[in-house]
Amino acid sequence: MKKKFRLWGSIALAAVLLGGILVFALIWNGVLLLNNPSSQEYPVRGVDVSSYQGEIDWDVLASQNISFAFVKATEGSSYVDPCFEYNYQQAQQTGLRIGAYHFFSYDSSGDTQADNFISTVYPVENMLPPVIDLEFYGDKEKNPPEQSVVRQQLDVLLHRLEEHYGMKPILYATEKSYALYLAGEYEEYDIWIRNVISAPGLSDGREWTFWQYTNRARLDGYDGAEPYIDLNVFRGTAEEFENYPKPTSLLNP
Repeated sequence: MKKKFRLWGSIALAAVLLGGILVFALIWNGVLLLNNPSSQEYPVRGVDVSSYQGEIDWDVLASQNISFAFVKATEGSSYVDPCFEYNYQQAQQTGLRIGAYHFFSYDSSGDTQADNFISTVYPVENMLPPVIDLEFYGDKEKNPPEQSVVRQQLDVLLHRLEEHYGMKPILYATEKSYALYLAGEYEEYDIWIRNVISAPGLSDGREWTFWQYTNRARLDGYDGAEPYIDLNVFRGTAEEFENYPKPTSLLNP
């Protein structure tokens, strides 16, 4: 009898392990998403892309229940995403609202980073506010730069972009980078928060405006080194999104 119990116990354990492996594989391959926010609660959805998605067929991508796209433009003081110009131009031919984002460097001045973004991203009709992506890279998470130094350069970059584009930039952050550099400050700026495991919560109790809820979705219309694509939601209705801040400065021809 004991041998039978041990046998059935081993079978049950093996079944649990196999089930766990299967679920992990489905999550890893983007078949199951850890986060799946209600489309009734968050009807406005969008993507963010970079050169990792390779060549994008924007007509195909735009047809998949999305309303906006943020395109990576620049990083630091000199890097320009090699797919930015194509993505920015082609996305404008769809019905999507589009925006551009800049990956913030802790090793460059706010002024030179602003120069890089402004020289790359020209204003267009109905564009979304520029985004500053404030997250960690390299060893920065283990050795985070000093808060006062980061805020000093971030302030410069924010001021320059707001002055040029006529609207306040959006601040993108992970929950950790938000808590370290943004919490309790920058209340006049909208927050785009990343949490791909659970519903986000900002450490100071603020509400977010955009939420990147997964980095392992699969959509049609791109063919790059990265098989997955980031999905996001806007906190608000379709009407509120339509009236979401637009440029007030003169657009460049």
